[in-house]
Amino acid sequence: MSIAELICSPRKACEQSKPQHRPAMITKKSISETLSGVKYLPNRTPASGFNGETSGVFALVSTCRDGAIYMGHYSGSSEWERHQNGDELVLAIEGSTTVVLLVQGAEQRVHLVTGEFVVVPAGTWHRFEESISLKVMSVTPTPTDHSLDRPDA
Repeated sequence: MSIAELICSPRKACEQSKPQHRPAMITKKSISETLSGVKYLPNRTPASGFNGETSGVFALVSTCRDGAIYMGHYSGSSEWERHQNGDELVLAIEGSTTVVLLVQGAEQRVHLVTGEFVVVPAGTWHRFEESISLKVMSVTPTPTDHSLDRPDA
């Protein structure tokens, strides 16, 4: 799978979605208000998620389908993660990052800057590196597997 296949346009994402009819409470959210309530982590490392340093760095915005919408603010790099039960949408609201995807045993890098996003396919191990003042929003299915070391593809 190529990097081009991993990046999804908003139109294509809409065409592929299959909305389910279910009654729900409509709640408006503010990106700026949500991000103002999170703590900035200036030196995130892969170990940060395991030692409690990321506490308060991410906000649970809402539940969504089979997971949740999160927002966070940090610089640095993350551990490896994957989501077996669905694709994850990652949007760089502000700042920049490189999403490293493990595809067929090879690392593929997708650089994101303000306003860009990538859809990480279900089951794909990925991590974030060289994030600079990244304000990020993700639509993340559950559960999430985490690994400090590069997992086998």
